[in-house]
Amino acid sequence: MSQIREIKDRMNGIQSTMKITKAMYMISSTKMNTAKQKAANTDPYFYSLRKQILTILQNLPDHFEHPYLDSREYIDEKHQNKAIICVTGDKGLAGAYNLNVLKLTEQIIKAHPNYKLYIIGEVGRQYFLRRHIPVEESFLYTAQNPTLSRARSISSKMLELYAEKTIDEVLIIYTRMDQHNQFTVDVEQLLPLYRLNHEVEVGGQTIHSIQLEPSPTELLNIVIPDYLSGFIYSALVESYASENFARMQAMDSANKNGEELLNSLSLQYNRQRQAKITQEITEVAAGAKARRQQLQKKKRSQSTCK
Repeated sequence: MSQIREIKDRMNGIQSTMKITKAMYMISSTKMNTAKQKAANTDPYFYSLRKQILTILQNLPDHFEHPYLDSREYIDEKHQNKAIICVTGDKGLAGAYNLNVLKLTEQIIKAHPNYKLYIIGEVGRQYFLRRHIPVEESFLYTAQNPTLSRARSISSKMLELYAEKTIDEVLIIYTRMDQHNQFTVDVEQLLPLYRLNHEVEVGGQTIHSIQLEPSPTELLNIVIPDYLSGFIYSALVESYASENFARMQAMDSANKNGEELLNSLSLQYNRQRQAKITQEITEVAAGAKARRQQLQKKKRSQSTCK
């Protein structure tokens, strides 16, 4: 009896958990679609902005210098300070989403000891704090609510540090989804921007030579901060969509495993019930047989006395 009750309790517990995982699946699906819609709404603007950046870089005069194009080659690579922006989620239950980003970040940190680590997402902050890896700054409330204003805040911080030569290079590590709905971890260099010395095609259209007005320096001062904000915003939205897609996969896998476990426990439960019913029938039959034998023995005893 206790074993049947234990199996029933386990089944009830699994069913309760599956209600949560199914709800999380639906919520993650909605959030992922919202993030993808955000990306689709802003892509045309940032796509055009990227094209303009490439056009400007392609048409810069020879020996042109600008702080955003300064590759700091006069500083030995071993002594260059790298700013690493790591984009994680604010919570787990998303499969390997957070782990993939964190492991790649650790590899880059080991390869470049002169680094400043900037974290987006509570999971990443807790992960590096537990390992006593110094975190320069955490951008709170950004992973679950990627907005252009937050992206501008991060990009302005990076531009300020780069202009002050506190950092010599800016990298961002984030997760994006490909055309086959598979998420991969990407590393992109945001600063410095390198000049393009060859023709670049964007959308099948070749960039032609143009005259830069009012001046290349003023154009870069205006366009590059917007481009940087746009790229960071795009990375945040891509990461947010990837996180929810990963959580959808994790919850779907949990639901399938729960169904399999319920089927197995249901089979055990039915077998235990059948065994219990059989045992009860056997006990009743044995009791009835013993009672009949007792009555027959009593009758024989009475007959002998007469």
